[in-house]
Amino acid sequence: MTELAPPVVILNEPQLAENIGSVARVMANFGLADLRLVRPRDGWPQDRAWASASGANWPLDGAKVFERLEDAVADLRLLYATTARPRETQLPVLTPREAAAELNAAAAQGLATGLLYGGERAGLETNDIALSQGIVTIPIDPRFHSLNLAQAVALTAYEWRTTVTNAPPPKFREGDPPADQAMMIGLYEHLEGELEAAGFFHPPEKKASMVRNLRVALSRARFTDQEARTFRGVITALSRGRGKVLEKLAAKRKGDDPA
Repeated sequence: MTELAPPVVILNEPQLAENIGSVARVMANFGLADLRLVRPRDGWPQDRAWASASGANWPLDGAKVFERLEDAVADLRLLYATTARPRETQLPVLTPREAAAELNAAAAQGLATGLLYGGERAGLETNDIALSQGIVTIPIDPRFHSLNLAQAVALTAYEWRTTVTNAPPPKFREGDPPADQAMMIGLYEHLEGELEAAGFFHPPEKKASMVRNLRVALSRARFTDQEARTFRGVITALSRGRGKVLEKLAAKRKGDDPA
């Protein structure tokens, strides 16, 4: 399967280098790499951006700078503008999830796509949005609809990522395989023997169903060999403790308490 080209991220008139670095960081989190900057307020490059990226340097290293937004988006076939403010445009309005599905479908056709974000102070102007094919609005609480730049990129980039892979990341270290059935049967029988000695299976006619329920519960845990051995050690310790209690009770009855 051919890997889909992720959307380009275009920051129009970003102000703070720290915010640009934070955007690069979330881009790297979700597999985006193509960063385009339109008239960054303090020029480019800026060392503070790399410091804020926390090692996610590749979007910054390859960032392209443009004087005009039109030039930054000229090669894109599908562009969505992200804004929380209604503007005087008659464009489709999508959630990040809906937009991600559209971007994925376009990428599957080999089309270049992008997500456009406005600067921290005022966001996108109507003329900026008019260059896009739709508006992405994040469904946040209307009592406080202000998101910082990196948050907006993170939410939309995450939704893109779920269209590519919607599974948890691989474990950092693969666990040991489950114990084999011989190990588990030994555990079952050990536990059941001690429970029988303790009088747990009462009334006797319910023993079969009780044993079955115990085995199902333990089987569902998918013990490794080590976990099964540890559990058997617990059973042994508990049974020996019960034996000590019985010894003390017997000694008391004889009037010779060893304690």
